[in-house]
Amino acid sequence: MWFPRRSRAGPGLLIAAALATAASSACAAGVDAFLAGTNRDCTGCDLSGRDLRGRELKLSTLNNATLKQANLTDASLFRGTLDHADLGGATLVRANLNLVDAKWADFSGADLTDALLYEADLSRANLAKANLSGARLGRARLIATNLQGAKLTGADFRDARLTDVVLTGADMRGVTLNGLSLRGMDLHGIDFTMGNMVGTDLTGANLRGAILAGVNLLQANLHGADLTGADFEGANLNEAIMSDVRSDGAKFDAAIMPDGHRAK
Repeated sequence: MWFPRRSRAGPGLLIAAALATAASSACAAGVDAFLAGTNRDCTGCDLSGRDLRGRELKLSTLNNATLKQANLTDASLFRGTLDHADLGGATLVRANLNLVDAKWADFSGADLTDALLYEADLSRANLAKANLSGARLGRARLIATNLQGAKLTGADFRDARLTDVVLTGADMRGVTLNGLSLRGMDLHGIDFTMGNMVGTDLTGANLRGAILAGVNLLQANLHGADLTGADFEGANLNEAIMSDVRSDGAKFDAAIMPDGHRAK
């Protein structure tokens, strides 16, 4: 006589499988509602690779969401929350991220060219090797943010807060850092060519081997900074504070010195 074979799965495993299936269905329904615009909360959603170009997603909640390789060109995430979200390799060209809360978010390798990040909170976010060329980061919070190897050419950081930021290997040509406090920061070897650092506080900063050719350092504070091997060719150091600096091997060809005279 044949008897049906009993499942080896115990009651606990069957219940867990049923709950996982239900959760998956609920998550899919949540993504559909989010994409339809009927629900702005997509916490933990998987939106990897989605085409979200030009989408109006302001005030959305995307905490812990996955948006790897998603295309958010010209999209608006104004005042959205992206805490711990994964946007690795995502395209956010010209995206509106003003006032976004993106603490601990992963933007590694993302393209944020010309993105708007005014008053964005990027504390402890990972922006390693991200492209922020031309991005507007006025009054943004970058506390312990990783910008290692990031492309920041022409980015505007006016009135932003940079504390314990990692900038090793970053490209900062033409960047605007006017009036910021970069006290004691490790900026060695960074290329700041033609940037703006008017009134910037660089007290005790490590600028060994940095390139500051053509940089406007009017009234900047370089007290105690390490300028060993740095290149200041054509820079404007008028009224800058340069007391107790280390300048072995530094180049000041054609630079305007603190006393207003141009070096030969």
